[in-house]
Amino acid sequence: MKKTENILVFIFSIYLCLMSYYLYTHQYYNADLEAYMGLIYKTEYSDLKIEEIHKKVYTELKNINPKLSEISTNDKEIAIGENSYYYTLSENPKAYEEELQLFSVKPFYNFVNLMFFKLGFKVTTSISLTSIFAYVFILVLIFCFLIKVLKNYPLAFILTVIISLFKPLLEASRHASADSLACLMLLLSFYCFVIKKKHLPATVFAMLCVLTRPEYFILYSFLYILIYFYKNTLQIKQTEVFLSYGYIFLSFFLIQYFNQISWSVLFMNQFTKVQIYPISNPDPFYFPDYLNFIKKTIMLDFNGSYFPLLLLFIVVILANKFSLNSKKSQAQCLFFGAVYATVFFRYLVFPSLANRMMIGFYLIIVLSLIYIQNSKTDIFKNSLEAGK
Repeated sequence: MKKTENILVFIFSIYLCLMSYYLYTHQYYNADLEAYMGLIYKTEYSDLKIEEIHKKVYTELKNINPKLSEISTNDKEIAIGENSYYYTLSENPKAYEEELQLFSVKPFYNFVNLMFFKLGFKVTTSISLTSIFAYVFILVLIFCFLIKVLKNYPLAFILTVIISLFKPLLEASRHASADSLACLMLLLSFYCFVIKKKHLPATVFAMLCVLTRPEYFILYSFLYILIYFYKNTLQIKQTEVFLSYGYIFLSFFLIQYFNQISWSVLFMNQFTKVQIYPISNPDPFYFPDYLNFIKKTIMLDFNGSYFPLLLLFIVVILANKFSLNSKKSQAQCLFFGAVYATVFFRYLVFPSLANRMMIGFYLIIVLSLIYIQNSKTDIFKNSLEAGK
């Protein structure tokens, strides 16, 4: 049996190397790349003027993919002026400087990009490596989790490979985005809390998750309410719950404190009217425009995501073991309710359910369902007894 396990681990290692090579050679250079490049250069070369950084970034981009700075007239515009927005940025250093602030709200992601750059990698390679390494560690973590829960190496291996081919996960790993890294930090915080019962590391990873994508603060807020009501079952002191959440809140607060762009401007820039100068000269925000956009897109976006399908599996699996008087059933329902409530409130703040941005929520749901299906213990119970 030990020999079989070692062989599977070896095959899994080879598989990760092959997938990493595939992702590295098939990177998708999305428009956000120019902003993350600028933030690296701005931090590393603080003496450079914005005009020099702007020229350096776009010279490199044109060598990689000349279409990045062209006007896309074939794509339907979401926000007014969107098609010409990136062309304007490529020609206007002042507008480009203000755009960088939109991406500075992900400090941990920018820090990891910078570390790869300091190791000697090219700036574009550094940004790609962040997503690729996050993808690899996500799969390693999922493999370890499934081994713990299923006690079956072949099945854990098969399920991990299937999850590795999940389209949103692959998309996030090919983009210049914080999605993969945020997902990794989210899964690490859950793994430390649920499996390892290490609350301090779980808090640290939760903080890093929020510092990578601030909107995950909504999820942690709902979950900490749930943890508070189940603190006795979890054997966590009330002071530990408040202290842990306080650190997570501090991470979110620091981002908001240094953020120069308000939510209303960010919303307009993404969905209604592009803001060329979001700091120095933003357009006025009209609440009716916000409501109209939400009403027009909310049903289509939810139905176009994986959330309705996953909800179907949640209902089927929970109904099979549901009991109104069971605290375990109540906790499981409240947990998934917290996840879906988070998705809904997040949509009200940032009305987009692009699948690569949702991988953290998707994987938490999938892994929790696997846990529930293969264990009679509470998902937050203080011991893990798989298959009983």
